[in-house]
Amino acid sequence: MDTAPSALPSTSTPAQDARNRRKGATAAALASAVEWYDYFVFGIAAALVLGDLYFPAGSPSAGVLASFATFAVGFLARPFGGVIAGHLGDKRGRKPMLVLALTLMGVATTGIGLLPTYETIGMAAPVLLVTLRVMQGIAVGAQWGGAMLLATEYAPEGKRGIYGSFVQLGVPIGVVTANSVFLLAGAFTSESAFAAWGWRLPFLVGLLVLVLAWYIHKHVEETPEFRAAERALAEKEKEEKGQATEQGADKEADKEADKEAGKGAGKGAGKGKGGDGTRNSPLRTILRGHLGTVFLAGGSFAVNTATFYILITGVLDYTTRELDMNRGAVLTVSLCVSLTQLVLIPASAALSDRIGRIRIYGLGAAGIALWAVPMFLLIDTGSLLWLAVGTFVASCFLSIMYGPQAALFAELFTPEMRYTGASLGYQIAAVLGGGLAPFVMVLLLETTGTSMSVAAYIIGLAVIALGSIKVLADRARSR
Repeated sequence: MDTAPSALPSTSTPAQDARNRRKGATAAALASAVEWYDYFVFGIAAALVLGDLYFPAGSPSAGVLASFATFAVGFLARPFGGVIAGHLGDKRGRKPMLVLALTLMGVATTGIGLLPTYETIGMAAPVLLVTLRVMQGIAVGAQWGGAMLLATEYAPEGKRGIYGSFVQLGVPIGVVTANSVFLLAGAFTSESAFAAWGWRLPFLVGLLVLVLAWYIHKHVEETPEFRAAERALAEKEKEEKGQATEQGADKEADKEADKEAGKGAGKGAGKGKGGDGTRNSPLRTILRGHLGTVFLAGGSFAVNTATFYILITGVLDYTTRELDMNRGAVLTVSLCVSLTQLVLIPASAALSDRIGRIRIYGLGAAGIALWAVPMFLLIDTGSLLWLAVGTFVASCFLSIMYGPQAALFAELFTPEMRYTGASLGYQIAAVLGGGLAPFVMVLLLETTGTSMSVAAYIIGLAVIALGSIKVLADRARSR
């Protein structure tokens, strides 16, 4: 499925084009990696320490639920970031919104690392924690669309999938880095020191995001597809304005003879200035004519993001709290499994450039549905080996979906509304899937007492995904 060209003709030299592509792809990959690192350290901290430090009342399960609820709040904020940045990104450019998102994330993450606990400032601590988590959610909601478009809109013809995968690699890189930093913090501090201040160190690394934001602002150019879309819209508006001026002059001459006709002409000219509304409001265009595509995109991806957060956050809590497995060992397994995604994500993306996005994407969703029950049967053994096998196979299916996803979502929308449409689809999936998944997992385990309920939850989302993918495929064939 490839509904738009990967690149537009350029007046620059081939060497300049190649250099700009490298800069754009590298900046997009780094932006995604550091942004997701900042986002994931909260998830790991939520599973390990935040419940006791910021929500101390009640049972350990209640503290974890409160901590995961705060984790979910960040996901609820993500669509707002996607809508705001998408609207402005489609009107003002991809790069400014990406820089703004990185800056906001750096400030929020560093703020969490410096935030006093409940014991120190009482109820202000959880309130401020939730506020900073909301800021993280807005930032990551704004970031994905900007980074994804910075990569895919610079891609040469026929390589949008592999270029889009550079942004997708930010997720496993962020997971690996976050887990590694937590492992190092735990290795060089005692249990009491880690709970007191060691957990803060991974958050303070967020200051590096501000450095990257400055670099992108200074050294990376706007994407060629956005510049071309801007020129096309400007020419269209100029033409429409000229036509409206001519019509207005003609109507002015007839004004005395027919005032009502003159009023009608004035209304018509007003519509001409706004064109079809695309330039003035990409969000309005999406809501009026493409909302179904947005929901299909979200429905197709919710199972991926839900399963992913269950693996990196929910399973971490489940294995350490319920199965009494060693925290460091479980983090190491998560780190090693995430490393395999660094190979599988670009491989599946490259394959999608050859045989189609939908086919690869659907294969991954079907695999997740089939593997959900065996995965939890293996995890429930309490064995590190079987934990690694179960999560590794699941990670393979997630990677098969995640590789082509950036290019697929970009191709669902035209350039003038692409930031808004793709971001909304992604962030709807993040709210319905990822944000609630760890919370739902703990709730299901507490209610049913069996991990099979979590497997059923994943299968249900997979069925929705396969249905959404089928509709997208039918639409692509009809075109």
